[in-house]
Amino acid sequence: MLNKYFRVLVGAFILLSVVLTVYVNENWMWFTVFIGLNMIQSAFTKWCLLETILIKLGVKK
Repeated sequence: MLNKYFRVLVGAFILLSVVLTVYVNENWMWFTVFIGLNMIQSAFTKWCLLETILIKLGVKK
């Protein structure tokens, strides 16, 4: 279940940042960069802030 929530939220964040980049300001692209770097970092460290937050909110693994 955690994996499903994680994928939905990351996908929504990426789509939101692209929409904000196109319609608001191009600096919103840095949010997309942050998401990508966080995903790469979590692959190596096995730790992800979003996963920690979801678990604290009660989402089951």
